[in-house]
Amino acid sequence: MIYSKITLKHGKDEFVKRFHPWIFSGAIHLKNKNLKAGDIVEVFDANNNYLATGFFQEGSISIRIFTYEKQEIDTSFWKQKIERAFELRKALGLVDNKENNSYRLTYAESDGLPGLIADFYNGTLVLQCNVLGMYLQKEHLAEAFREVLGDRLNAIYDKSADTLLNQERFVTENSLLWGTPQNETIIENNCSYFVDWVEGQKTGFFLDQKDSRKLLQKFTANKSVLNTFAYSGGFSVNAIQGGASEVLSVDSSKLAIELCNKNVALNFPDYSKHSVQLADVKNYLQSETALWDVIILDPPAFAKHQSQSMQAMKGYRFLNRLALERLKPNAILFTFSCSQAVSKESFQTAILSAAIDAGRNVKILYRLTQAPDHPVNIFFPESEYLKGLVIFVE
Repeated sequence: MIYSKITLKHGKDEFVKRFHPWIFSGAIHLKNKNLKAGDIVEVFDANNNYLATGFFQEGSISIRIFTYEKQEIDTSFWKQKIERAFELRKALGLVDNKENNSYRLTYAESDGLPGLIADFYNGTLVLQCNVLGMYLQKEHLAEAFREVLGDRLNAIYDKSADTLLNQERFVTENSLLWGTPQNETIIENNCSYFVDWVEGQKTGFFLDQKDSRKLLQKFTANKSVLNTFAYSGGFSVNAIQGGASEVLSVDSSKLAIELCNKNVALNFPDYSKHSVQLADVKNYLQSETALWDVIILDPPAFAKHQSQSMQAMKGYRFLNRLALERLKPNAILFTFSCSQAVSKESFQTAILSAAIDAGRNVKILYRLTQAPDHPVNIFFPESEYLKGLVIFVE
């Protein structure tokens, strides 16, 4: 098949040769005027040497590269990509694991599949395409996933509607692509959870916090625990698993609170010391006076773009100051940022400022990041988005 050609300006091929998967609009010299968002394009340097193949889109990031080899893009091509991603998850011990039967199978650019998130939930694969070109390949992708996963797979559900509408102004509907879902629960670190991939946030569950949730268990024996931005209660369940004497889950979403309650009851039907609060976390921390042994702060992204980073820093500083003021002496704070535009160094600086504002002496015990089924592509530092700190507060 012949794909449209894009030629870069002189000297604008450096990032491509360093295998960064994004090409910005300012680097383009020539392109077909009839190009549409989602089209597959081949990229050439100013001397007409082939460089890469990717998806074209409107906006600042004009091309998202998925291969540096000139080849046919068909089901077989996508299958090879998915097989490599699958082999990595097998190497991590996540495939056919009775203690952890769910994992991120493909993580976008980190797996050479720009914009494609595929989360495996105990037999159901939930896809979320953040790039129109990848969405237009969904039939090839569904076939490739079926071939790679075989009998492990019961259903494939596409949940791309909101992300494509927000990013590409492309109107579509979420839908079941294949099969019939057979399980609504998953197991993570021997704990069970309901996953709502239809109405829930993102693909239905935040698999990136798997290791951090397990770590929390070390700090909760006989402790009072406040889990803010609780969502489906992953940290709450692990706090109880670790022996917490009391757990309060706070979230501003009624759906999240209901799901949190269901997950606690699913694992600990006789535990009576879990309660929920439907509230804005900032308002709650400002208005309540109770002190806690452990607090978890896992807010949604405060900055989705670099232009928002300074405002995000103010938000993290303010939120963490409130949490530090609500901790007992010799307490623990698990605090996170999932804002790609905020660096690890900047996030730590925000926590430093919060500690000064709160007048608390703190020590960093752990530096946390996303679980390894969300691997960081060394050529694409933007793939490292989650950063966290476990802090001892004197």
